[in-house]
Amino acid sequence: MRLKDEKFYKTVRDFLDIYLIKHRGYSLNTQKSYREAINLLLLYFKTELGLEYASIGFEDITYSNITGFLEWLSKSRGCSPATVNLRLMAIRSFTKYAGILDSGKIYMQVEVGNISVRKTPGKVVEFLTAPALETLFEQPNRFKTNGYRDFCFMRLMYDTAARCQELVDAKIHDLSIRKTHATICLTGKGNKLRIVPISPSVVELLKTYLDKAHPTEQRQSDDYLFFTTHHGRKSRMSTDAVNLFMKKYGEMARRACPEVPERVHPHQLRHSRAMHLYRAGMPLVLLSEFLGHADVNTTRIYAWADTEMKRQAIQKVSKVTEGDTIEPIWANDEELIKRLYGLA
Repeated sequence: MRLKDEKFYKTVRDFLDIYLIKHRGYSLNTQKSYREAINLLLLYFKTELGLEYASIGFEDITYSNITGFLEWLSKSRGCSPATVNLRLMAIRSFTKYAGILDSGKIYMQVEVGNISVRKTPGKVVEFLTAPALETLFEQPNRFKTNGYRDFCFMRLMYDTAARCQELVDAKIHDLSIRKTHATICLTGKGNKLRIVPISPSVVELLKTYLDKAHPTEQRQSDDYLFFTTHHGRKSRMSTDAVNLFMKKYGEMARRACPEVPERVHPHQLRHSRAMHLYRAGMPLVLLSEFLGHADVNTTRIYAWADTEMKRQAIQKVSKVTEGDTIEPIWANDEELIKRLYGLA
């Protein structure tokens, strides 16, 4: 098959396989997302613009075509504004790479860069209250192998505020248990590593889990910490499997505790730990490092979302009677001052 613009497809291949992974250090999940975005763009060119794959080239990456592609994603495929924005970011990244290779392609980067991102509704941080969390942890049957695994997974995920993907990717050698302390090495977005401490109570649970799931005589340091077994063979537990058992335990917990949300998912454990640490006084900068956020501004959602702290502040002001001197609630709180005035 003869391609009209073979250089276009070679650039796509190198962008996905070399630039994203080797030069930018992105994860395989990011590579998968970007590949899907480009495949969707090609599908749009074929089904909506009548272009065969062999005839598609750089000349088709125009402001008009990309805005049409985004509209198609939104209206025909029902994508949310956030998903549409992710596809746009992938196309922008590709045009930037093409411009790096060939200055004659910079016009594409300029055209695509002029496309505005879609407005997305503000995210509500979903976190579990202490009673809801306790009830959720009570649901797995710890006398069964999978039940104890699920219990330990949830406890460790909450304790370390790990992302679901980070924990299913964790291997035994990522776990370090010593007499005085224990840590786990998590591989986050962009393959960034961070060492996270583990609470003593969770360490004891993990020791029991390791003895049950990874007996010493069979234990291999490269084995996945959490796994599923199919036909007698161990394999890495998928994020889908985690979503399934979290949903199941969430439904069970809700019947026992009305504070449990209607829908429980893994990321709520991360949000819950972050919110609880923030309320306990952990500074945003330190919390950002703990969560593995590249930008501390990402962590500020917990400051804005904490209605309980806002309620307490309002109550303090409401109790002041007329004629009393009002001392600012941030008078001796450097962290709060920084948060209020955008310095944190």
